[in-house]
Amino acid sequence: MPESQFSLTPAMFQVLLALGDEEKHGYAILKDVEEQTDGHVRLSTGTLYAMIKRLLVEGVLKECRNRPPADEDDQRRRYYRLTPLGREIAVGEAERMEKLIATARDKHLLRRLRPA
Repeated sequence: MPESQFSLTPAMFQVLLALGDEEKHGYAILKDVEEQTDGHVRLSTGTLYAMIKRLLVEGVLKECRNRPPADEDDQRRRYYRLTPLGREIAVGEAERMEKLIATARDKHLLRRLRPA
């Protein structure tokens, strides 16, 4: 499925961002989204798992078979990771947003970053 045919909501993008660096279980995804948005996005478990279900069906996420050692894990947890398609979609969205930010700077809506 080409990236342009996939409808990505802002909340879905947050989930993809949460999974960008490593596989996580649902509760860790919820916490990561809340943290990376400074609490502005708080997903309910029902919303998250409905999203995960859709992302699994669409081939954007995959359930992981690798699990932490049993003494460090709750066997009820399911772990998820981005598929290559999921990473492609996340990168495409991030690049789209980067272009929007550049345009906002060109239009003097945002300040230009100063070199460090």
